[in-house]
Amino acid sequence: MSSNTIRLPESTRRAALAARCRTVVEARWFSATVFALILANAAVLGIETYSGVIDRFDDELKLLEHAFLMVFTAEIVLRAGAHADRPRDFWRDPWNLFDLAVVACAFLPVVRENATVLRLLRLARVLRAARFLPQLRIVLVAVGRSLPGTVSFLFVGGLLLYVYAMVGWVFFGQADPEHFGSIGRAVLTLFLLMTLDGLGDAVRAGLEISRWSIVYYASYVLIASFVLVNVLIGVVITSLDEARAMEEREEREEREALPVPPQPAHASEEDVRTRIATARRALDELEECLARCGAPHSMGPDETASPLPGHS
Repeated sequence: MSSNTIRLPESTRRAALAARCRTVVEARWFSATVFALILANAAVLGIETYSGVIDRFDDELKLLEHAFLMVFTAEIVLRAGAHADRPRDFWRDPWNLFDLAVVACAFLPVVRENATVLRLLRLARVLRAARFLPQLRIVLVAVGRSLPGTVSFLFVGGLLLYVYAMVGWVFFGQADPEHFGSIGRAVLTLFLLMTLDGLGDAVRAGLEISRWSIVYYASYVLIASFVLVNVLIGVVITSLDEARAMEEREEREEREALPVPPQPAHASEEDVRTRIATARRALDELEECLARCGAPHSMGPDETASPLPGHS
């Protein structure tokens, strides 16, 4: 017996699968459930730091770990299924790559045999909470975008520290060897002064050596603590604005990429004008007909319309 089975095209089946998976992934309950599981996983990691708990509930904790891994694996599969009709978009999203790497590495034998690496990998799952917190996601993206400016800041700050450390070693090395006895001690002292920690003690000790030390400390604090730190804050704020704009642009592109349901056809302006002209002609013809029949334009409250001729 043969059965006539209609096979749908591959693209249609992929689109149907993506639509079903996308309905689940974009649901609010799905995001809330995954976020709650990530927090629960973080709580379990914290509980495992107590040796007494591990000795008593070792089997239960291992079972929970396997359950978390299964749920997170199913989540990744659903997210990949939601991009079945456009798989390239799945690989373009860095959060999908991060989630896939964190979950997939847990299945590697090398990772599973190393307890330290496995715990660090499980700890990395906590960072996945940023996926469900837009503001935290924007901050992380801003930190990544600010890295080039931060590297420049570190280079300039290191150069400033080195120059002032050499000047401090030349002028204060013999009188204050504890803080400026070598280039390393001088750099450490100035690095702590960058945070204004112990500035008063350093200035008093410098004044006992020379009154010109106030110029040295004042210029250093002005450049390092005020100018450079404010430049770094400006770089981070600029990156934060860029990350927020990029997040909004990506959300807008995702909305535009979704299929738009067909909208009901609206009458064009020309059709509306044609209908209005037709209605006016009909009214004009009705008025002419009433005028030929002798119908009064207005009647009093006690008057009744006379029948038309031939209609008694």
